[in-house]
Amino acid sequence: MLKRTLTYSNRIFEACKQFYENKTSLYATSVVLVFVFIVCSLLSVFVITDMIDLGYYHDKFANPFFSIEIVFTLLLIIELFGLIFILPQSVAKSVGKQFELLSLIFLRDGFKEFSHIGADFRWEHMQGSLIPMVVYGFGAIAVFSIISITAKLQKRIRLTSAEDDQEQFIKLKKLLALLLLVAFAIVGFNDLKILFTTGSYLHSFQTFYTVLIFSDIIIVLIALRYTLNYYRIFRYSAFVLATILIRVSLSADTYYNVAIGVIASLFVLTLTAAYNYFLKDISEKKLL
Repeated sequence: MLKRTLTYSNRIFEACKQFYENKTSLYATSVVLVFVFIVCSLLSVFVITDMIDLGYYHDKFANPFFSIEIVFTLLLIIELFGLIFILPQSVAKSVGKQFELLSLIFLRDGFKEFSHIGADFRWEHMQGSLIPMVVYGFGAIAVFSIISITAKLQKRIRLTSAEDDQEQFIKLKKLLALLLLVAFAIVGFNDLKILFTTGSYLHSFQTFYTVLIFSDIIIVLIALRYTLNYYRIFRYSAFVLATILIRVSLSADTYYNVAIGVIASLFVLTLTAAYNYFLKDISEKKLL
């Protein structure tokens, strides 16, 4: 039963991944983002000149820079799909992708602060937003730099030497990725429902990262089926803690969220460096 389920889920996953990564989809994504940006910018012009009234959304589109926040939010949603499809490759790559998303969220928050500045760029209108913009910008650069160094240090080591076990472990992660895709669709549907009924968008990245915490824990528990090696389990469990820190960062106030995000990325860098250092003195046999 399990073998048949994994076979079907593997086929569905590969089909979804191929659709997401093919050139036609990438081209369509770019066209949609450009179209949305132009349309939202025009709507802002129409609202500012009192040509139309958008009801719930009137105040938001009254800001000429609101379209920037919209397209960056859409870009983040698209990147979330990339995180789902990278999950089966390795836990390290999955965590790295989570930090890539965090750096983009910081950039989005920086643009969100920019959208609070009036079109006249008067100093009294910029004082409250300028410092948060700088903090989010440098926070994004810090996370970007740290995860780039971490990616170079990462070493991919098989969970198990048995080919069948390794293949089954990957297929189980693909099944988990499909379940994450369903969860993502449910969260997205709820966000759209609230958007159309109240005019406010939740940006439920926090909810999705909460789901990721549970998925990472499941991966750790699945790994126990194939190995009880301390070094492996410690590394996988530490990655879960990194995901929790990202989730905390997304809920913290301005400045604290950037500090926690940078600390979380430094935590993963330290973990990777320590794991690689001690790995030199550990035989391959002891790791499996």
